[in-house]
Amino acid sequence: MLALLRRNRLGGDTPPVRLPQGQDRVVAGGVKVRAFVPDRVDGVYLHLHGGGWAFGSADGQDEKLWRLAVEARLAVLSVDYRLAPEHPFPAGPDDCEAAARWLVDRAEAEFGTARLLIGGESAGAHLSVLTLLRLRDRHGITGTFRAAHLAFGPYDLSMTPSQRLFGPRRLLSNSDSVRGSYELFTPGMGPEERRDPEVSPLYAGLTGLPPARFVVGTQDPLLDDSLFLAQRWQSAGAPAQLDVVAGAMHGFTLFPSTITAREQRRERDFLAGA
Repeated sequence: MLALLRRNRLGGDTPPVRLPQGQDRVVAGGVKVRAFVPDRVDGVYLHLHGGGWAFGSADGQDEKLWRLAVEARLAVLSVDYRLAPEHPFPAGPDDCEAAARWLVDRAEAEFGTARLLIGGESAGAHLSVLTLLRLRDRHGITGTFRAAHLAFGPYDLSMTPSQRLFGPRRLLSNSDSVRGSYELFTPGMGPEERRDPEVSPLYAGLTGLPPARFVVGTQDPLLDDSLFLAQRWQSAGAPAQLDVVAGAMHGFTLFPSTITAREQRRERDFLAGA
């Protein structure tokens, strides 16, 4: 099952379309990224893909990322971070941190702008917050990333009430699949160990972080994660926009719909205006 998910990336039952506009690059520490650079660049968006830390890839959403690059006038760099279970925590966060540090150092020279943004979906949203915290705590870097776009992320890997109580409903994600993802990503850890702020950013101090937009559906086991983190984010002093989508399940933007099109416009407008 994991091999099939990896081959077909995220959503659908066929491999994704690879666009010629995507450029595969290797940055600091040998980390691979896929870059989309439109004719006009007003900022750089560091994108971290979803997939439960165990599948998904930087080339799994070329059409969406190229459209975002053109419409928001952003160079988009999607990180091909190492995946569990072959490379459990902290390998993935290490790769995202390395790519972010490279971007901080090289964005002006490479893309002609120092306006940086970060974000991702599901596990990618979790990795985005961890990356901001690592930049702040390990390198004293704050204020460089102007905004974070965080879609239906898991921020408490010891499991929030909505994660535990969601049950076996057969949607894209449920209580069992969430728990299984955590076991792959953090093998050998129990709930208390997963509450470490370096694993679960809901328990971290959040001062010095940029404005953020959180989006989550009401039928997502990770609903509480966005509700709780958005509240803490704002309490720590940064603007936090929270959009809760009625009736939407986890990963709803993977599937073509009117709601997905609306959400992608909102994501574009947030990042373009940040």
